[in-house]
Amino acid sequence: MDTSQTILGEDPRFLAALEHVSRLAPINRPCLVIGERGSGKELIAARLHYLSTRWGGPLVKVNCAALSETLLDTELFGHEAGAFTGAQKRHVGRFERAHGGTIILDEIATASQMVQEKLLRVVEYGEIERVGGSEVIEVDVRVIGVTNENLKQLAAQGKFRADLLDRLAFDVIAVPPLRERPDDILPLAEQFALQMTKRLSRQVFAGFDNHATQQLQNHDWPGNVRELRNAVERSLYLSEDPDAPVSHIVLDPFAGIWSETQTSVDTNCNATKDTAPPEPPQPDQGGSIDFRKATRDYEIRLLKQALRDCHDNQTEAARVLGLNYHQLRRLLEKYDLLPAR
Repeated sequence: MDTSQTILGEDPRFLAALEHVSRLAPINRPCLVIGERGSGKELIAARLHYLSTRWGGPLVKVNCAALSETLLDTELFGHEAGAFTGAQKRHVGRFERAHGGTIILDEIATASQMVQEKLLRVVEYGEIERVGGSEVIEVDVRVIGVTNENLKQLAAQGKFRADLLDRLAFDVIAVPPLRERPDDILPLAEQFALQMTKRLSRQVFAGFDNHATQQLQNHDWPGNVRELRNAVERSLYLSEDPDAPVSHIVLDPFAGIWSETQTSVDTNCNATKDTAPPEPPQPDQGGSIDFRKATRDYEIRLLKQALRDCHDNQTEAARVLGLNYHQLRRLLEKYDLLPAR
């Protein structure tokens, strides 16, 4: 198994969810896995299969949201030759291919009423019919529904069949969002960083500095583990010195892009690469300089001057300073110079 798909987590709430999975997995009944986007629902659903008595059988996954009603119907249940225009030969559906194993129905809330009615039959009786056929085919499949929707609310509104929900909800696994498992943020970030370091063919991952660590811990991660992984990998490949700790997490890759690209570039920037830089730091009365503080202060003065001369146009300020846009953004965030939103 790809190590990037390994389930990681030590937070008590997440461990409780894994314990729930371990107890439910051997029970050969349909079930639901619910949770926010990017929280790892698909991995939890797969874990239910591999910990069950069906682990040696097929594991078949279907994204219900990715297919139209007609395509989902034929993809799940198959079709006979001649069932519709273009159906030149028999197509064996996912339920038949999952016989003896498990089928994961991702985004199940998006399935149409017609498909839901057919799902009800296969869950209740273990029977399907191919589109355009009349033969009743028995299948032995465990059904796991996956969703980030409130199915009880949808059922009350008539948008999801209540009888199908009753049959699927033998038990429900709730995957906690990342903001509710804060103890897992840094271990996950470090694991993703190690994997990215290997893909970048770098020798070592030097860790996160205090600023980056604070960013990781203070962000609320609306995209959950998927967002965390993207942010860590993005920050690692953009880092200037591969041998130094990561000093900045690029949380929002869109930051500043829309405002910069939707308006014309300000050609009235008063600065050029020949603009005189601020005066360098001077030694104190004892003839010494605090190198770290002087460097920080000088960088801040350079950044402020470039922004001021370019009327806060960050693209132009980056050009004047000889930086790319992302490098400038990292420095502005590092020194809390980003404009308030």
